[in-house]
Amino acid sequence: MSTDLSPAETISEERPTPFLPPRWFIRAAWIGHRALYKVSGGRLGLRDPSAKAWGLMRLRTVGRRSGQERIAILAYFVDGPDIVTMAMNGWGDAEPAWWLNLQAQPDVVVELPSGSREVRGRIASPTERPRLWDRWAEYNGANQEGWAARRSRETAVVILEPRIG
Repeated sequence: MSTDLSPAETISEERPTPFLPPRWFIRAAWIGHRALYKVSGGRLGLRDPSAKAWGLMRLRTVGRRSGQERIAILAYFVDGPDIVTMAMNGWGDAEPAWWLNLQAQPDVVVELPSGSREVRGRIASPTERPRLWDRWAEYNGANQEGWAARRSRETAVVILEPRIG
């Protein structure tokens, strides 16, 4: 048996990269989800998180270049008074536009099934990130690390804190 494998080849033999649908399929699903929300007048498309599934919210940011409102539907879970999401774009390599917009202007509005909230977004600190990342893994399972490995950068864990006043 040959041992001339690189570390990456060894890892891929031990744990194959989990399946992701093609990019066009992921984008079509996002378009369909936004259309479902719009056609239903907001009655469908958002949900509260449960023990087995993350919730779905609408995040309203301001475009960093256009200055116009931008909307994204994102997965989230609740951590005390905070809402937690991940800055990933269907596990694609590019940073999502909503995350770039949030970094430029962190005061935003989220729409939850229970109503809207004004929040301030920030990246999780190095001490917060491992715990919150592990909470995400409860929803994503063993595939999370494999999907994250597809990206050339660390996936930011984003905390949306209640804005006071």
